Amino acid sequence: MIVAGIGCRKGATAAQVAAAVAAALERAGLTTKALSAMATPAAKGGEPGITSAARALRIPLVLVPQAALEAAGQRAATRSERVVALWKVPSVAEAAALAAGGPTARLRVARCAVGPATCALADTEAMP
Repeated sequence: MIVAGIGCRKGATAAQVAAAVAAALERAGLTTKALSAMATPAAKGGEPGITSAARALRIPLVLVPQAALEAAGQRAATRSERVVALWKVPSVAEAAALAAGGPTARLRVARCAVGPATCALADTEAMP
């Protein structure tokens, strides 16, 4: 199962979030049918662009608490100093995807930025 982790600037639209998801899926050679959930920090749960994108994709939106985000952030593959200063994780998208995917989740696609939105894909199946 694939979880799309989302990070974005405040006010990002559903179309901008969807574009980041589409870019990440394209890198993985997957379609939207592969997605089982979208994840983002709990603090971003009120962002209309994120909630609308999840609704349009007909997948649940998982709101990741800050502590879980920080714990999963240790497994992130990329790093943004700006994001570390703001969120205390190297990549919001990667940390959200990994946290929602669980302890055995692995990144399938690292943070992919499209405009003001980022998406990372985590595979929730244990990988060898």
